[in-house]
Amino acid sequence: MSIDLPLTVDRDAGEPLSAQLVRQLRAAMGEGRLAAGERLPASRALAAVLGVGRTVVTEAYEQLYAEGWLEGRHGSGTYVTEGVAASPVPRPQSVTTGSARRVARPGDIDLRPGLAWVGALDTPAWRRAWRLASGAPPQQQRPDPYGLPGLRLALADYIRRSRGVTCPVDGIVVTRGATNGLDLLAATVLRPGDRVGVEEPGYSRARAVLVARGCELVPCPVDAQGLVVDGLPDDLRLVYTTPSHQFPMGGVLPVPRRQALLAWARRNGALVAEDDYDGEFRYDVAPLPALYGLDPDVVVYLGTTAKTLTQDMGIGWLVGRPDLVRSIVLRREELNDRTPAVPQDALRILLERGDLDRHVRRMRKEYARRRDVVVQALDGLPLRGDTAGLHLVADVPARTADRVVREAGERGVLVETLDRHHAGPRRASGLVIGYGSAANLAELRAGCGLVRRLALSRRDG
Repeated sequence: MSIDLPLTVDRDAGEPLSAQLVRQLRAAMGEGRLAAGERLPASRALAAVLGVGRTVVTEAYEQLYAEGWLEGRHGSGTYVTEGVAASPVPRPQSVTTGSARRVARPGDIDLRPGLAWVGALDTPAWRRAWRLASGAPPQQQRPDPYGLPGLRLALADYIRRSRGVTCPVDGIVVTRGATNGLDLLAATVLRPGDRVGVEEPGYSRARAVLVARGCELVPCPVDAQGLVVDGLPDDLRLVYTTPSHQFPMGGVLPVPRRQALLAWARRNGALVAEDDYDGEFRYDVAPLPALYGLDPDVVVYLGTTAKTLTQDMGIGWLVGRPDLVRSIVLRREELNDRTPAVPQDALRILLERGDLDRHVRRMRKEYARRRDVVVQALDGLPLRGDTAGLHLVADVPARTADRVVREAGERGVLVETLDRHHAGPRRASGLVIGYGSAANLAELRAGCGLVRRLALSRRDG
């Protein structure tokens, strides 16, 4: 063989062997581990190494030929197409939300939350969108602080289809992600010292954004259904919440609480920041309508492509009432904050061609399958939050959780405790386990199996 790559196939993964090989070779070329012009092994030789029939390899090569990744040279063999590795192909990234989080090493099974699975991404559609977007000449005028008009139109239609709410185009700002949208909102409506409610436990990056704007954070408890609305202080200027799938506990805010939260906001002249980070993915019923649809006057809706596509897209959106959005846009111009045009146009193309909708439909099935593997592998542990999203929580005692993280990490399986998601004293203990990572089904099964064995071992007294 002319290459030495960790190519593997798993007959129990529920994915065709040739598709597994295609996915791994795409990733190797996109990440530069297979360089442009490099020769691939003959199909017969690679089949022998992998222990599969030659047809598996030839089908994989044919697919990559069709996509433009590979080229044949008469009498010489199969090579990586010149220049192809420079294409903007998404790849899994390590997410760091705190100083103590370890960076994944090659070979680790990363079960921490925060990543989307890119193995099932429609690579030809992705490459086509970026190619068309990057082919447009640079514009002379100043960028529109609202975002590209075509993308805002496409987003309004997408939000209506996927989240069941109608929003005006002049109420949409294209951001660089949900946290960028939250930062713009905070910079516009909050002042240093303002009190802001945050879910406890909750999303640490949102807390960091608000602290950087000088806000005083007020931890607000959550339970199995999400944010506990009764008892919210009346002096909060804003409440940040994740009602469709509370992060990290997984609760879904029921309608009575949603109505109570909106009534509280109106009564106190406050705003609600709704972070809909993975609302498209629900496995027991259809995705719930966004909270924004119940009262657009007091809710600011934050969305992102980080979970539906990949963090590499770097696009999000903020939706609010038009007068508030105008103020946000003016503040954005003062801050010289902008969203790059090429990713915006690439997302517009994916939306207009229906590629994103098709991807989301595929990923609902894929994530449901991955979720099932995780639930089965964790049999015997009490779980919560597994009806939606890309992660769940295993309820285990604090000492057990700490030990599992340490011992699993020593064996190359990365998982995290609920501790890092608290702003104050720990209200709950357990393990947060993500299944939207770079791990394949076999790795998910193996990694969760190790977590289960460690969690159920009786060594904590």
